[in-house]
Amino acid sequence: MVRWVMMMAFAGSVGGMLTQAPALRPRFDAFEVATIKTTDEKQQGRFIRMESDNRLVERGYTVKLMIAAAYDLNPKTIAGGPVWMNDDHYDIEARTPGAVRPTHDEQMAMLRTLLRDRFGLKFHREQKEFSIYALEVAKGGPKLKPTATPNDPATVGPGIMYEQHLVLPARNATPGELASLLQRAILDRPVVDRTGLTGRYDFELDWAPDDSQFGGDVPKTAADSPVLPLFEAIQKQLGLKLEATRGMVAALVVDGVERPTAN
Repeated sequence: MVRWVMMMAFAGSVGGMLTQAPALRPRFDAFEVATIKTTDEKQQGRFIRMESDNRLVERGYTVKLMIAAAYDLNPKTIAGGPVWMNDDHYDIEARTPGAVRPTHDEQMAMLRTLLRDRFGLKFHREQKEFSIYALEVAKGGPKLKPTATPNDPATVGPGIMYEQHLVLPARNATPGELASLLQRAILDRPVVDRTGLTGRYDFELDWAPDDSQFGGDVPKTAADSPVLPLFEAIQKQLGLKLEATRGMVAALVVDGVERPTAN
């Protein structure tokens, strides 16, 4: 449910009853404050998430992975930059403006500002051809249920990892938003949404991951697991499919980046 900050001000009165007007959403163009520390990625899992309405926490990301998250890219489509950009890992704790929880897009807008201001990121874009996965409608049509919460923010994940499988919930989400998560966090190449579906849906994707996914950070599931692998699960559970092909993608070329400025 969209959450609003209520201003203690009179917006008008009807029949003697006073009404209150909701506050405008803050401009989520930059964090109010952010602490950046180097870390050993082996000590913890890797994630970016809101841990309260105005506290964002990032754990164990390299600058390259932060760029991929902030600009909705597969890491393979990021070129240039020094070696440390893919080797040094960072923890970030940041406070967001106001008391309203920012959406995913608003969180990433603030992360883009942090990359520019604290890491000195400069880049340009180039169209390049890559091996990609095309997300398409499978034979028989989609098996997606229209969302029951059309006024809620769109969410895809976070995934819940069990011993032999991973469950990824999605609410009020489009196939394009699923493709975005697949390419920036799960699969080893860009993913392009070619389903042509424009609706919003609720679904859960349940699959047995392998060591080609999540950058090799998730252990491979046992060969005798009864849970479907990702490509089969997408087809059986969602009525979609991933087709390996080639296509043009707007790659990001790093022109300059620096280790972060002091907190």
